[in-house]
Amino acid sequence: MLNTWVVMPTCLPTVLRRCSACTSPRFRANGKFRVNANHKRLDAWILVLCAGCGDTAKLTVWERMNVRSVRPDQLDRMHANDPALAAELLQDPVLQRRNRIALDWDGAWRLDTGGTDHPDREVIDVSVRFAARIPVRPVRLIADGCGLSRAEAERLIEEGKLVSAVRLTGKVSGDFTFTLKR
Repeated sequence: MLNTWVVMPTCLPTVLRRCSACTSPRFRANGKFRVNANHKRLDAWILVLCAGCGDTAKLTVWERMNVRSVRPDQLDRMHANDPALAAELLQDPVLQRRNRIALDWDGAWRLDTGGTDHPDREVIDVSVRFAARIPVRPVRLIADGCGLSRAEAERLIEEGKLVSAVRLTGKVSGDFTFTLKR
């Protein structure tokens, strides 16, 4: 039987970018937007607060975008300060590159195993699904989900009792499956 685990975000990630006022490397995103109209052109930013001094910085979403090119539902969500839209936009690699930022997901996600208990089963097949692109070490997920220590999970990998099509020693942010043989 295939169990499904889900890695879900619990809040917006921390934005890694140097503050120009206090040189703190972290900003908190709270899901607020600023939209500015200039004739038939729109500018839009995600507002982030410095964790050190509380100064506000803007992350560019649109720059001089024609009004007709903008989806009305997305503009409405920006006016409503939709945190789900902010999370979606922050994960966009183009936005990250344009604004020279990185995301820190420490403490901003949780693993939902569906409450499955499987300590006595010989073989456990698990499908791990990501609700957002959250880079996590598979060994950490497996250890947390199965109630093992990370060292024990790494030992099971070396012994060939924990197998997957993806490399379990690096970081992944996409769906994968694994099999644990006890």
